[in-house]
Amino acid sequence: MSGTGKIRVLIADDSAFMRKVLHSILLAEPGFEVAGEARDGREAVAQTEALKPDVITMDINMPHVDGLQATEQIMSTNPRPILIVSSESREGAEITLKALELGAIDFVAKPTSGVDLDMSSVRDELLRKLRVAAKVRVVRTASRTKLAHEIAASAPRTDPGMSPGSKSESSRSNGGSAPAPRSHTKFPLIVIAASTGGPATLMKFVPLFPREFPGAVIVVQHMPSSFTSQFSQQLSESCAIRVKEAEAGEILAPATVYVCPGSHHLRVSPTGRLTLDDGPRILGYRPCADVTLESAAEYAGPMSLGVILTGMGNDGTRGAQAVKNAGGCVLAQDEATSVIFGMNAEAIRAGAVDQVLPIENIFSAIEKRILYVHGAARVGAP
Repeated sequence: MSGTGKIRVLIADDSAFMRKVLHSILLAEPGFEVAGEARDGREAVAQTEALKPDVITMDINMPHVDGLQATEQIMSTNPRPILIVSSESREGAEITLKALELGAIDFVAKPTSGVDLDMSSVRDELLRKLRVAAKVRVVRTASRTKLAHEIAASAPRTDPGMSPGSKSESSRSNGGSAPAPRSHTKFPLIVIAASTGGPATLMKFVPLFPREFPGAVIVVQHMPSSFTSQFSQQLSESCAIRVKEAEAGEILAPATVYVCPGSHHLRVSPTGRLTLDDGPRILGYRPCADVTLESAAEYAGPMSLGVILTGMGNDGTRGAQAVKNAGGCVLAQDEATSVIFGMNAEAIRAGAVDQVLPIENIFSAIEKRILYVHGAARVGAP
């Protein structure tokens, strides 16, 4: 930060109008100052090195060097927190998610309300995310690559915890109108909650789940609805396990990852059906991870497992407590491997977490828990 304590922002955008809009938003806010402007990715890289801003707003579609290439160069040579400012279109979502994989902290979607690009509608979100990004301890992408290799090395060579009878159990639990089975005959249900820093973390973590994983996985990532469909597709392309965006009315099945649509809250009904609710935000969130975790705890009981990853805010704490109260298990990502130690920190502080682990150790902890609950089910433990 500058000597005045203000957050210094570098604006990178090829549109003079967009630079002016962003400049005026920051100028009107006492806690910010504009360190400089860049008209393309090449200038963004040079200005980052020269000005050493606290945070960068990065457009994607720019001449010479685009925002994706600029993000990659900055994060590998002179890392700074980067906030992507992008279109909500399908193509914009795809490229934005790639930028997050390359180390960008978060994104703000440009309004689609017309040519005037009225950013005042996302002003509060922009300023809030810039404040968060400015506090993030960034690492070079070389370190991120090393972490990805460490996570991959921890992946199992065989499918974890698949007991001989688990396939027949899960097929019985999928029988449309059949009564819900007792909790110890259900398959494990893992709910993963994430916010800021989540997309890049999930792109490395979810591929660890093998094709025949004996449980169902629900991912609740704070993200606009226009992005979750694309996110599901990108996850699917890098995973052996089936990945899809969750649909209303489908029956929960093992060996599947369900991504909660960004426009809805997701609940698991007592009979194992997924229900989607586009009602108002709950405690400021939609989707709200608490809602999903609480319904998962009620449905799966001791076979529920909550995983609270990187993110801003406190979503997931109440749901994690519900999982613990139901006899399930809760894991949280540690501070050292989190982009933002917020959601996980709140759950830990509340005493709702059983284990705090670096991201590269979480999958093996899930494996161990599944082996335990399968063993408990076989002997009829509650």
